[in-house]
Amino acid sequence: MNVLRRLTFLLRPNWLILAVVVVAFAYLCFTVLAPWQLGKNNRTSHRNDLIAESVTADPVDVATLLNDPGATDTEWRRVVATGNYVPGSTVLERLQRLDDHPAYGVLATFRLDDGRTLLIDRGLVAAVDGSRIPPIAEPPAGPQRIEGRVRKSEGVIPGKEPLHQDGFRQVYSIDTEQFSTVVGTPVGTVPPDRGYLQLTEGQPGAFTPPALPQLDAGPYLSYGLQWIAFGIMAPLGLGYFVWAELRERRRERGGTSRPAAETSGATADSAAPPAATAPRKSNADRLADRYGNTPR
Repeated sequence: MNVLRRLTFLLRPNWLILAVVVVAFAYLCFTVLAPWQLGKNNRTSHRNDLIAESVTADPVDVATLLNDPGATDTEWRRVVATGNYVPGSTVLERLQRLDDHPAYGVLATFRLDDGRTLLIDRGLVAAVDGSRIPPIAEPPAGPQRIEGRVRKSEGVIPGKEPLHQDGFRQVYSIDTEQFSTVVGTPVGTVPPDRGYLQLTEGQPGAFTPPALPQLDAGPYLSYGLQWIAFGIMAPLGLGYFVWAELRERRRERGGTSRPAAETSGATADSAAPPAATAPRKSNADRLADRYGNTPR
């Protein structure tokens, strides 16, 4: 019971608020912030593995993936396709960068020999004077054999609708469903994520392909470990302040209980009532004074 009485100061509002803040912060660290960064690290590492494997793997016929709806991890896989480009299917992707300069992405429809169609990313062309569309050559006519990488559909950017400007249909992202709507013809997709083909360099109808991502996992792992460390340190810091408060109270109790021999020789002057002293502040109060009540 004596120990419980010593801990009653923890029921004061300032200590309760501090405890709630620390617990909430630690909870966020372990359930939101750390998993967020560690998840990004896992996704980036998985992407890097797929790219590294695709560099040495032989390309496969795209029909193999199209005929397997349950195919997984198809992004970045090198594939070959035979067929012909659909005339008049060019669509431009706005707001791209090529060598750190404004550019346009060039998209088109490719009809396979079996009649199925796919969205093809032909690559990037530099903008003229930073904004104007350069001359865009139509893809070659007739039967073609092209090689590219499977890429995942990017989705639609909210508030960025397709438009027709300067003689070209234009979009803001590569999304197979939106592309089908823009060209007015259904376009097939590569499983599992509504994929399309991004031409590699030197292919018929190709412009400059986007550079492959750097095979670097980035700082996400260290960020995740830091949030875990913060989640551990926050409760430990609260425990330290509680211990420091108990130590301070124990020291003050020891200083006020002086032996009777020290007080028996007190003079008449010492019998006067002591001057009023300011109420003692807890560690939580001191923290509030230092960080919360500092004039700005």
